[in-house]
Amino acid sequence: MNRHVKPPATSGAPTDVPPADVHDDAAVDPARRRFLCRSGVLTTGIAAARYVAAAPAEETATAGATTASGRSALVAVRLNVNGADYDLKLDPRVTLLDALRDRLGLTGTKKGCDRGQCGACTVLADGRRINACLALAVAHDRERITTIEGIGKSGALHPVQTAFIEHDAFQCGYCTPGQICSAVAMLDEAAAGMPSAVTLESTPGPVTLSDDEIRERMSGNLCRCGAYAGIVAAIQSAAKKSA
Repeated sequence: MNRHVKPPATSGAPTDVPPADVHDDAAVDPARRRFLCRSGVLTTGIAAARYVAAAPAEETATAGATTASGRSALVAVRLNVNGADYDLKLDPRVTLLDALRDRLGLTGTKKGCDRGQCGACTVLADGRRINACLALAVAHDRERITTIEGIGKSGALHPVQTAFIEHDAFQCGYCTPGQICSAVAMLDEAAAGMPSAVTLESTPGPVTLSDDEIRERMSGNLCRCGAYAGIVAAIQSAAKKSA
């Protein structure tokens, strides 16, 4: 007689369970995961450091850069700064501030916010106040640029410079070059009767410089040390001496 042998009872789970998926986070050794994470962070840090270190080299390499058409990427610019002509080859994107500081060595003009908000980089272009950090050097080709180095010299200071010293119109001094350049041009504007938000309209003669008038006209130049009282007093003194 043939007997049918029943298979052994099971708990219902399949006996041929496949090995755990190697991509399952729970199946990866925690120590190995920590090693991979740390290796990734280290690799990213090294790559970022190499990129930062290479940036100045890439900037200086533009001296021989060419466009896709084979033309030079640099343009010829003649800057008349403090009475002297300088013939430069510049990338069209170079700001007047960087050209003055990095190419001509005129570091009296300061880089503050680099966004045209603080006025530390104020220079004069054909007598007008401008923020050098927002001005492209190529846009001021052949204009007369005056920096703080051209306002006065040792032993022959400009009246505004003398007044700043007499009235202690600075503390750290970082914003002072821009303050003085701005004040020199502002006094010329007021003498020509140019209006402000205080006067509202031009006048046939010089504007009377009240404290409010000075504050309004100098509002584009910030002093983080808060030496505003001395700055206003210095400009008042210089205005009276030049009247």
